[in-house]
Amino acid sequence: MSTQMKRLAAPRSWPLKRKLNVWVTKQSPGPHAVERSLPAAVVLRDMLKVCDTAKEAKRIIGNREILIDGKPLRSHKMPVGIMDVLSIPKMKKNYRMLLTDKGKLTLVEISEAEAKWKLCRLENKTTVSGGKIQMNLHDGRNIIAGNKQYRTGDVLKLDLQAKKVSEAFPLAPGSLAMITDGPHAGRTAVISEYIVTRGPSENIVKFEDGTETVKKHVFVIGVKKASIKMPEVSE
Repeated sequence: MSTQMKRLAAPRSWPLKRKLNVWVTKQSPGPHAVERSLPAAVVLRDMLKVCDTAKEAKRIIGNREILIDGKPLRSHKMPVGIMDVLSIPKMKKNYRMLLTDKGKLTLVEISEAEAKWKLCRLENKTTVSGGKIQMNLHDGRNIIAGNKQYRTGDVLKLDLQAKKVSEAFPLAPGSLAMITDGPHAGRTAVISEYIVTRGPSENIVKFEDGTETVKKHVFVIGVKKASIKMPEVSE
């Protein structure tokens, strides 16, 4: 596997100037897909512009001055993906990684209170020792379900300090969701129907605006209205 990537070959979701340089940092393997995340060095240099070079970005990260979901960032290649919370304590700045309505990755500045929680989509459930149910979330973390039962596709509002679920948004009609991939990536709409298909075909989610996509591309962000601060709509 190559450790380098040409800017011209970078995913279309990356907000980069393609012809500025030949090469761009390639993220290390992690919980987020390449199309829905950016390496930390690129986030600091190209998006936040807190440094001018990758070398400076490495120094900032090495000094543990950047937090992801409340924990110090350790590698300049670590992927920063959708819904991740990036904090810079020295600047008293907090950001959440989202998608624009054009499908481009973007950082939305949030308050310190909002930086204490994030939305996590439930990808899978497994039974662990003791008969407990372990929930596998989209950002790679695993938590015990507790007494409440959630379905795959539901989105949980997770307290990053207590590591507890404070609220849940179901993948069901009436919920507002963001499409994370495909030709409609970045679009938000209210779910009108959730169709469970039998066999190998993927489940389908239909929206009130006529859009439809597969279940894995849907990320619920609230009921009727967004529970998070959203990016400004492009003209």
